[in-house]
Amino acid sequence: MLVPMLASLTSQYGACTGISFLDSTSLEVCHPKRIIQHRVFAGQAARGKTSMGWFFGFKLHLAVNDQEDLLACCLTQGNVDDRRPVSFLVKRLHGKLISDRGSISVALTQQLCEQGLHLITWLRKKHVQPPNAPV
Repeated sequence: MLVPMLASLTSQYGACTGISFLDSTSLEVCHPKRIIQHRVFAGQAARGKTSMGWFFGFKLHLAVNDQEDLLACCLTQGNVDDRRPVSFLVKRLHGKLISDRGSISVALTQQLCEQGLHLITWLRKKHVQPPNAPV
């Protein structure tokens, strides 16, 4: 069933319009208190952390365009850094890529620029200058 489902999913991908959004979400397998007892995804799921706290499971990474069409998707273990699957997700993309703070990286920004993508993210809190600081 997995192969036909993946074939159906990839046939539903939309076209890149030049404006793309990238984000990830956690898919919890069980409550963190029950990790030791959990056996269904033993060896596949992993502990991870989001802005909402710790979880045990997987991360779903999605790229969509400005018309809400799915452009790419990837499923990783919960402990995988959000920047790691970006190069896989953006292979067919061009133009502007809007993402959250989890994608901030100088090396990633340069790699995407060489591919023709302009990465737009919010600044990390520690990088924001105070209002009265000279620019």
